[in-house]
Amino acid sequence: MIHFSGISKQYGPQVLFRDASFQILPGSRSGLVGPNGAGKTSIFRLIMGEEEFDAGEITKARNCVCGYFSQDVGAMSGRSALQEVIAASEAVVQLGREIQELEAAMCRPMAEEEMADLLERYGTVQTEFEHRGGYDLESRAQVILTGLGIGPEEYHNPVESFSGGWKMRIALAKILSIAPDVLLLDEPTNHLDVESIIWLEEWLSASFKGALLMTSHDREFMNRVVTRIVEVSNRTITTYSGNYDFYLREREIRREQLLASHRRQQEMLAKEEEFIARFAARASHASQVQSRVKKIAKIERIEIPAEQRSFKFEFAEPPRSGDDVVRIAGLGKAWPRPDGSEKSVFGGITGTIRRQEKIAVVGVNGAGKSTFLKVLANQAEPTTGSLSLGANVFPGYFSQHALDILDPRKTVLDTVQDAMPEANLGVLRNLCAAFLFQGDDIYKRIDNLSGGEKSRVVLATMLVRPINLLILDEPTNHLDIQSRETLLAALQNFTGTVVLVSHDRHFLRCLINRVFEIDHGQMRVYDGSYEYYLEKSGREHRAA
Repeated sequence: MIHFSGISKQYGPQVLFRDASFQILPGSRSGLVGPNGAGKTSIFRLIMGEEEFDAGEITKARNCVCGYFSQDVGAMSGRSALQEVIAASEAVVQLGREIQELEAAMCRPMAEEEMADLLERYGTVQTEFEHRGGYDLESRAQVILTGLGIGPEEYHNPVESFSGGWKMRIALAKILSIAPDVLLLDEPTNHLDVESIIWLEEWLSASFKGALLMTSHDREFMNRVVTRIVEVSNRTITTYSGNYDFYLREREIRREQLLASHRRQQEMLAKEEEFIARFAARASHASQVQSRVKKIAKIERIEIPAEQRSFKFEFAEPPRSGDDVVRIAGLGKAWPRPDGSEKSVFGGITGTIRRQEKIAVVGVNGAGKSTFLKVLANQAEPTTGSLSLGANVFPGYFSQHALDILDPRKTVLDTVQDAMPEANLGVLRNLCAAFLFQGDDIYKRIDNLSGGEKSRVVLATMLVRPINLLILDEPTNHLDIQSRETLLAALQNFTGTVVLVSHDRHFLRCLINRVFEIDHGQMRVYDGSYEYYLEKSGREHRAA
């Protein structure tokens, strides 16, 4: 369907890939992986014709339609949410108009040859219209919007009234609704809650018939959706037949085999070079020396790819808190409306958070999870009830908006130094290096950092404080899979208490031992793992 043959691409001195080849076959489900900056987005842009390659060839099947969802949603205005989604299929709508025009034309008298041409065109247009799902376009758009969390009561709201995260959902719905032959998804789960992620998994598996190529930092989503991994790394493209977990195992096996081959080659070269050096001056061995010189000159050297950089850190051993970390009694929160009334978020919450618990706060979007964490972190006052910290409790709060609180004019070093004013430059550099800010990177301004880099800066500033209650609102949102694994390991080893909101199910499965579910303003407590909660609540089944 789409073939990359011997593709080379570079920006200035940076080579993304050289002589790289792979295929996107009909109906295939492929995950695109690789370190930041390796060229994943360039793959998408090359397919869409938004970038030019330096050498090689990209061929597409005739009439192949590609749909590309990126993090740049573009401007939306002047339409309702439903109209915006339907408008993405303008080509299909135009086919529908042409069908009506052809049907009207067939009612007029005409020559037999002209009628034959008209009927041939009518058949072609009708087949294409049916193939593109033209007969159920509006109902499909409604199903997709609902699956992504925008219900019937919001179909006709103007797109301008939706926040940035909800506009991302509308943009995703637009791409899904056009029923492309090849679907390209760049981080489709970034702004979705668990229910919407599960719906998208089901839709891609059961309803979408085309080929899929996607990137995602959600490990479980990748495992459930893709059956092949395309790795962009070390200036080449490598394919693995299997899901993401299979890819990790197979990549390690291949690397071990490569290391063994490299070691054998180095031993062989060392012997040949020793022979050449030993007998180079002897006329009796001249032919043998020349033969071996030619031999090793022709050998293609095995290169060991550089390991992908990752940051490794551990939270400092926290001071011991009392056994009861937080006591909650009749807690409620309401936000004021413009008309002077109040909108209740939750109420009547009573309970205790105990030392060393790792608690997930879950619920659908808008249930009040972030608000609960704000009240817990003393960033918002409760409307009713009370919340008190236990003895010797020192909380630290990471919010969804923590990245916006960073001073954009300061450098990475300035920001970390603000958190450690008494530390010397060596200590500050070591801490920055632990979060992958090395060399001149520490002098990067905050406003020039990516979302993942900003997240690492915030985590670094939290690390230096004696925190024994971590309150984390979507800490993984801007982190890639490898960085998420590093954070997960640090939290697993953290001896304090953790309360967090996350839509990363793999992260929750590996960490959580208690779940607070906020549902219709009330809280239900599940004393067990995240898996236990899913089993008892049936949440994944309800979402699917």
